[in-house]
Amino acid sequence: MAIDAMKILGSLLSSGALSRGSGSSILGSVLGAVMGGGQSSGGGLGGLGNMLGGGASRQMQGGSSGGIGDLLGGLLGGGSGRSGSSGGGLGDLLGMAMKQFGGGQAAPTPASFDNVEPQQANDQAMLLIRAMINAAKADGQVDHKEQQNIVEKLGDVTQDEIDFVQRELAEPLDVDAFVRDVPRGMEEQVYTVSLMAIDLDSNPEAQYLNKLAQGLGIKPETANMIHDKLGAPKLYN
Repeated sequence: MAIDAMKILGSLLSSGALSRGSGSSILGSVLGAVMGGGQSSGGGLGGLGNMLGGGASRQMQGGSSGGIGDLLGGLLGGGSGRSGSSGGGLGDLLGMAMKQFGGGQAAPTPASFDNVEPQQANDQAMLLIRAMINAAKADGQVDHKEQQNIVEKLGDVTQDEIDFVQRELAEPLDVDAFVRDVPRGMEEQVYTVSLMAIDLDSNPEAQYLNKLAQGLGIKPETANMIHDKLGAPKLYN
């Protein structure tokens, strides 16, 4: 069974099929930075407050594009366990996925991925797909109709790839099992992509991100930094 995870990831990003509510705004901001264009101001995020700690959320101000660019560039890929270069930044990986799906919409493959094995990039993309799907299931509301809508937005994919997405959507949410599959060095990548696929407007989503952060060993201040740079409400006070 051949699964082109880069193509699926590009499809999910392009269609926004797994990003709802605040996640849609975050996705738009991230893709704007990846594609080199402008980004949304994160409208609709203000006033949600700190979902776990109370207080007002702090939105990005001024040069927010640099913040996202810095964040994406700093989140290194990897998971191979090797020292030295472990892959390009998260922005590079998402850009590659967009190019794979969109037929050249994204920038050329970055030099930072010149020495990355295709299988390694595919494995990273598959993990990010699972992260987005798990985040979409955080409130338990991906019903059969929603699953069908997601599948219909996948575009030009094979039946094996459709089956893969459907299986992941149908699987019960198991944060602990997923965390065990995240290789060292991809914790912040996985958390960032999860935030892009979540509607952070109620306690279940906040609790999911809290459990994910704890499982991945991401400190509260690091999680808040990621939220700040993406224009999302802080998770902790």
